[in-house]
Amino acid sequence: MTQHFDFSQIDREAPIGIFDSGFGGLTVMRAVVDQLPNEDIIYLGDTARSPYGEKTIAEVREYALECLDHLMSLGVKALVIACNSASSAVLRDARERYPVPVVDVILPAARRTVGATRSGQVGVICTEATANSRSYDDALVAAPQIDLHTKACPRFVEFVEAGITSGPELLGVAGEYLAPLQAAEIDTLILGCTHYPLLSAPISYILGDGVTLVSSAEECAKATYARLTALDLLHPEPREAKHRFLTTGNPEKFEGIGRRLIGGLVADVEQFA
Repeated sequence: MTQHFDFSQIDREAPIGIFDSGFGGLTVMRAVVDQLPNEDIIYLGDTARSPYGEKTIAEVREYALECLDHLMSLGVKALVIACNSASSAVLRDARERYPVPVVDVILPAARRTVGATRSGQVGVICTEATANSRSYDDALVAAPQIDLHTKACPRFVEFVEAGITSGPELLGVAGEYLAPLQAAEIDTLILGCTHYPLLSAPISYILGDGVTLVSSAEECAKATYARLTALDLLHPEPREAKHRFLTTGNPEKFEGIGRRLIGGLVADVEQFA
């Protein structure tokens, strides 16, 4: 049974909680900061147990709910599940469990895709967990004109977290991953993992300008703005926002990789056990 919460009593001054299995969700945070610059944010990355893409749905659900519970205990006014694998596993549970708005990365990207495709031939690249969950198939079920082609690209996460976003090895792997989607003559590609926007350049280089890339990170940030605006939960005036970072892994490593991926936004990372 679906819970219906009264959001009218939520504190507008509270921070937004953003959760990811590791570092990819930092692309969502970057987009949220750009689009909602007055908002305080608490980011929690479960780097000790990442990547989620290789784990079972049951494992992902257990880990994700533990992390989301912790963000709720810190008094957030909204939860952003900035991970496709976690969104696949816990979105319905989260919306029934938590008395705050919950935004995911899958549904906003699916909505954008419906408007972007011209031919109906759409690709999605993602982790094994997201591919196995068929979450994008479910999200696009109301658009029968779309023929969805799914390709898991697990090595992309390894490249991003190693700071490699160009070079012949990456292009070679990308070429192999994307070949079936080229053969299907897609005109729109969903970047169905929040690591993948950091590889937009090599992906576009291989697919060509005729293929529109839909970033689940950018669309998630837009959806967060829309949801909080509709509920009158955004800070209306310019202010200096605070950003707090938590990780289940090594704080120094998280800060180093985070700075490499999105710059000086990541600082003073705290340990969460």
